Amino acid sequence: MIDHILFNVCDVERSTAFYAAALAPLGYKVVKAYEGCAGFGAGPRADFWIFRREPLTAGAHIAFYCGTRALVDAFHAAGIAAGGRDNGAPALRPSYHPDYYGAFILDPDGNNLEAVCHEPALTAPSRPERTQPAPARPRAARR
Repeated sequence: MIDHILFNVCDVERSTAFYAAALAPLGYKVVKAYEGCAGFGAGPRADFWIFRREPLTAGAHIAFYCGTRALVDAFHAAGIAAGGRDNGAPALRPSYHPDYYGAFILDPDGNNLEAVCHEPALTAPSRPERTQPAPARPRAARR
């Protein structure tokens, strides 16, 4: 499942206007804007981003959603094993948001592949304390 896509552009203002109009029929609008970039989404979260790059490059960035941090770790290890270059080991990136856990690999052509988990770290479920002895099982079930 894809989490977000990033495209490089020369002129963010012009491209923001273009994409806002072109993507409006799909329900997309600008949901985040920072200096040099804009994020579009069909809801409150941006899943399509444009960034100003000078010089403009053909390299692309794609992020794949992972439901657990362990999957992010596995993606990174498999990418390195397959000949990818590390572009950011698995780690929290709190500058994005507190639970953003991602890893980055450059493919052989230099495209940036990312795996990301937005979920908080899992903690072991606590076992409830027994305050009463377990009920006795019927004699027939005691074998």
